[in-house]
Amino acid sequence: MQEAIPYRTFHHSFTTHTPSPVSPASVAKIVAENNVIVVGRRGCCMSHVVKRLLLGLGVNPAAYDVDDKDEAGVVTELQALTQGNDQGDKVQFPAVFIGGKLFGGLDRLMATHISGDLIPILKQAGALWL
Repeated sequence: MQEAIPYRTFHHSFTTHTPSPVSPASVAKIVAENNVIVVGRRGCCMSHVVKRLLLGLGVNPAAYDVDDKDEAGVVTELQALTQGNDQGDKVQFPAVFIGGKLFGGLDRLMATHISGDLIPILKQAGALWL
């Protein structure tokens, strides 16, 4: 009989910003200061998938976890940041910002990764240098 392998917990090196009262300057500053940032609901499994994909590519994304009570304010501020963006979509969580601009969510990130276009985009933003 084979011995059971114990469950191991891995600690990630995500830089996580815990939001305090939302202000346009704070959200804009955090997005501008990071090459890649994932903004998502606290504890969201889709945000975790986005972070794991980026980590697997060699990117150490910053993460901004949003509490339920702050969600509306953060979405409003992120929407203001994306005015004039080519996508014209409503900001939805998880939202990935690359190079200070809204890139999209999990669907766009996965599609771009599968097509082979994600790594050049990350290199251009300065998130990858190899």
